[in-house]
Amino acid sequence: MKLPGAMTPAAWQSVSRLGISLLLALLVGLATGRIALAFAVVLAIYAGVQLWNLLRLEHWLRRRRIEDPPDISGLWGEVVAIVSRIYRRKQFHRARVTALLREFRRLTTAMPEGAVLLGPEHEILWFNRRAAEWLGLRRKRDRGIRIENLVRHPNFVEYLRGDEPGDGVVVQDTSDISRWYSFHIVRTGMPERQLLMVRDVSREQQLQSMRRDFVANASHELRSPLTVITGYLDALADDQKLDPTWTAPILEMRRQAERMSTIIRDLLELSKLESGERPLDEEPIDIPGMLALLRKETLALEHRPHEVRLTLDSTQWLKGVENEVHSIVSNLLSNAVKYTPPQGEIELRWWTDEDGGHIAVRDTGVGIAPEHIPRLTERFYRVDSGRSRDLGGSGLGLAIVRHALQRHEGTLTIDSIEGRGSTFTCHFLPSRLMQPPAEFLQAKLSG
Repeated sequence: MKLPGAMTPAAWQSVSRLGISLLLALLVGLATGRIALAFAVVLAIYAGVQLWNLLRLEHWLRRRRIEDPPDISGLWGEVVAIVSRIYRRKQFHRARVTALLREFRRLTTAMPEGAVLLGPEHEILWFNRRAAEWLGLRRKRDRGIRIENLVRHPNFVEYLRGDEPGDGVVVQDTSDISRWYSFHIVRTGMPERQLLMVRDVSREQQLQSMRRDFVANASHELRSPLTVITGYLDALADDQKLDPTWTAPILEMRRQAERMSTIIRDLLELSKLESGERPLDEEPIDIPGMLALLRKETLALEHRPHEVRLTLDSTQWLKGVENEVHSIVSNLLSNAVKYTPPQGEIELRWWTDEDGGHIAVRDTGVGIAPEHIPRLTERFYRVDSGRSRDLGGSGLGLAIVRHALQRHEGTLTIDSIEGRGSTFTCHFLPSRLMQPPAEFLQAKLSG
């Protein structure tokens, strides 16, 4: 490595030539008695040579793609060599980048998903062919346009403006209602860049719709014959002339018929929740009053834990659909009753904080092993199939809770220790909290 200021051989050669020229000028000047004129002539010739070399260099730089570098010695030759090396290196990197870009285009074209690169204001910077086909994008027309101006769907706009990518959002194509697309944002590591992945989920949506329709239709069709069977079983159970040997089988048939009715009822409710249809109106819900009523109903049960406590740390209400929120708490409370021994206890709690509203159902029952917790909200999933059937569960309660919470923008957390009990907590957004109506407070104070 040369030290700063160190001179190359070419530089020493140029300095030596200048020194020799000046020495010759001095000798000629001394011989003729005109030293100044001799120096002026030598410097003029030296400047002319340098200007000529500079013009040759400038001409080559403008035409370097089609002409070879000029053959210049000395310091100018070193400059030409350095420029040539830089240019060759630049050509190499350009060819490499071009090859990578071509490979990238081939890969993005072959991708089964669409990809859109967004800027800080969600403006379109780049997109692949699949995204252009699905979203109707045009390169010259739509580059620089904000993506929400082209994909005009409220759920997509809300997802795009959210702080966390989450699991993405599925929206229906407004121009073709048979098409559904899933959007998911991938963080690129640069705040000013976001990669929006698009996937065609029309087939999955159609299958889900067919499944929901089948479940709903089958459940509706099963209700009528089951009602007839239940009626005849009730009549047989009340018949005093019936052979006593049939008493136990009829009671078992009635129990199984009731269990089938519960499953059908839960399937219909789950199908309604999964349909995604929002109720027309949401209304203020008196959560403290609802929990107090549910506690009273639980205390009236024949088989229940000896203690059912209610803890109300807030008087605030919740905005939502009352029968769905009631179903959420009722299913959680029903599970707690089933899996808590008579000597155990259950606690219902309602509180609010800066994160929103929270309803917790805590029990001291059998608890749940950690490996089962992630799958608890799947339909018909059972930790202990035999025990669940003995207790009459349908296996749909927690699936109903999950879907009802999703319709209220809520989440469910489960904390459990096997053998020591479980706590199921429903979390609601702060925007859903509200103060009780003035007339309610006035009636409560006057009462």
